[in-house]
Amino acid sequence: HVQLVESGGGSVQAGGSLRLSCTASGGLGYCMAWFREVPGKEREGVAHIRGGSTPYYAASVKGRFIVSEDNDNSMFYLQMNALTPEDTAKYYCASQRRALDCYSGASGLRARQYNIWGQGTQVTVS
Repeated sequence: HVQLVESGGGSVQAGGSLRLSCTASGGLGYCMAWFREVPGKEREGVAHIRGGSTPYYAASVKGRFIVSEDNDNSMFYLQMNALTPEDTAKYYCASQRRALDCYSGASGLRARQYNIWGQGTQVTVS
């Protein structure tokens, strides 16, 4: 039974950095992703890694955020730099263990392909 637990959220001033962590009890999925959600808006894909390949980023975070994974320790990370108030959201870690259900590129940022989700961690940028 896989569970995802996010940590590392908090409040930071614009221009600052935060590192989010996702602990995957039971191991990482074949594809892993970070999403974020603001009340009243659709959940937005931020970045994903599929099968250990090159990460893919949403245009809104490319060049500022870095996603990485540590398979040995079942950890998934999101380093967020140059944060702006527009990055304020609740951030979620998501996983899909079936390779056939994992897509690359922009398709990998669609929430529907992930079937395991964490509870989220709040990031507030002021």
